[in-house]
Amino acid sequence: MAHGASVVSVQVGSIAPLGPEGVPSAFVKQPVAGPVRVAPLGLEGDHQADPRYHGGPDKAIYGYAADLYPVWAAEQPQHAARLTPGAFGENLTIAGLTEADLCVGDIHAIGTAQLQLCQPRQPCFKLALRFDDSRMPKAMVRSGRSGWYYRVVQEGVIEAGDPVRLAARPHPELPFARLVAIVNFGNATAEEVALLARADGVAGWLRQKARADLA
Repeated sequence: MAHGASVVSVQVGSIAPLGPEGVPSAFVKQPVAGPVRVAPLGLEGDHQADPRYHGGPDKAIYGYAADLYPVWAAEQPQHAARLTPGAFGENLTIAGLTEADLCVGDIHAIGTAQLQLCQPRQPCFKLALRFDDSRMPKAMVRSGRSGWYYRVVQEGVIEAGDPVRLAARPHPELPFARLVAIVNFGNATAEEVALLARADGVAGWLRQKARADLA
């Protein structure tokens, strides 16, 4: 894990119409100044419109790499003005970390909370609506720049400026960038499937799928 990682901004969202179709969504997040409470299912004041696909213990808090926004802006200059922290709907925009610095199950101490990294984001049509560009979900999948979902290990309080410290790395043999590729393209080796099947740090559905694949 890179040294000097920190939270650039904290965002929460309320349910509101998204895109020309007015789809109910809390995709659009607003920055929060000052401390924010971390509860078992996410940040205080944050909402999800469709709990079938969003939220829950293994998608409690969404983190994204601040360092990747300039990369996106270079690749997607038509969206450059919009590509600022929070644009991908993340709760925590974090500097000094990208997917390449992480392992499945990493526990990050942020403020007085502890969060465990358990799965990548799989972009849906709401990302396309947010940018009014149907190509954006596929661009995120191809790039591997998914961001990451945390589960809450320890409740607490976090705020912009907090350092992000690696408190534990239970699965150093499972690089997070590799999990992103497996989720996006389904190309896990037999060894990786076996590792995922017994990795407590990974999201429950991924562990269950790996166990079913081994059966």
